[in-house]
Amino acid sequence: MASTVIGAGITIEGEVTTDDDVVVQGTIRGKLQAKEGLVVESGAVIEADVVAGPIRIAGQVTGNLTSSDRVDLANGARVIGNVKAARITIADGAQFKGNVDMDV
Repeated sequence: MASTVIGAGITIEGEVTTDDDVVVQGTIRGKLQAKEGLVVESGAVIEADVVAGPIRIAGQVTGNLTSSDRVDLANGARVIGNVKAARITIADGAQFKGNVDMDV
């Protein structure tokens, strides 16, 4: 499975839609939809509503997260927004402000 990488130093404003996995190292503002998984690396910033398969966040997300599988917030993650997923894990050291809906 191919991965789409949005590298550090890249800012995308608008709507991003892909059938692949997405690895974000830069910044996305708008909307992100990935048919497969999403990884938000440490230092990355997303200001968007996100719809994806499994989601792993180590960076910063402001927006609602909807996963068809699970959402994992790693140590150092900052999430402001609602999460809708079958499973969620929040590591020690992650920050989360919002509501969780696990009725998927």
